[in-house]
Amino acid sequence: MKKQDRRPEILVCNDDGIEGEGIHVLAASMKKLGNVTVVAPAEPHSGMSHAMTLGVPLRIREFRRNNRFFGHTVSGTPVDCIKVALSHIMKVKPDLIVSGINYGSNTAMSTLYSGTVAAALEGAIQGVTSLAFSLTTYEHADFTYAGKFARKLARKVLQEGLPDDTILSVNIPNVPEADIQGVCVTGQGRSRWSEDAIERNDMYGNPYYWLNGTLMLLDEGMESDEFAVRRNFVTLTPLSCDLTRHGFRSTLEQWKLQK
Repeated sequence: MKKQDRRPEILVCNDDGIEGEGIHVLAASMKKLGNVTVVAPAEPHSGMSHAMTLGVPLRIREFRRNNRFFGHTVSGTPVDCIKVALSHIMKVKPDLIVSGINYGSNTAMSTLYSGTVAAALEGAIQGVTSLAFSLTTYEHADFTYAGKFARKLARKVLQEGLPDDTILSVNIPNVPEADIQGVCVTGQGRSRWSEDAIERNDMYGNPYYWLNGTLMLLDEGMESDEFAVRRNFVTLTPLSCDLTRHGFRSTLEQWKLQK
């Protein structure tokens, strides 16, 4: 059967856990395009980046919602979910992996910490066209437009494809569709978090710490994801698995280091 003669196989994952609202919206949206398989962490794993579980067995469970089968949970990270889905759960290689819809933006340096983005990157490493979707809020989330745009982009990507080892990280403002200003292709910005550790004491007087932080805005111009998304533009940022700073290689060679 030719690829165009069948419905695409779509794998859906996230880092907020299988009970997160965003993954249910994303799965429902993708079901209008193809056959959907959901594999997600059993618990939230935000900020896990590309972590995977070693030395501890992974557990796979069926997950039901409203007494109907929805997908599988994995007792590990988003990257674990992709690996397990491709090697054990799915009978055929998916045509597309979509990760999200994440609570909170994954722009600028937050991209490096994101389990949502990492799941998509793992898909690209495994040779599967992959997308990551994030909604720019942690409260009062309205995933309606995000789900609609995710389906629109997924349809286009299934038609056009992406370069090898490349994903699209998509950040969507948490505003009504009427307030969306457009779609902007951006680069990954430089804005980063300034962290602090809040010290508290447990009932025995022993200190413990909560990480807290403030986003430092270091970007100007519509070519940067954080700048554009704050102006109610959907941002599409192509990311590569290759972290090499190629322009610096020739300088390093001039150092003429010897063993």
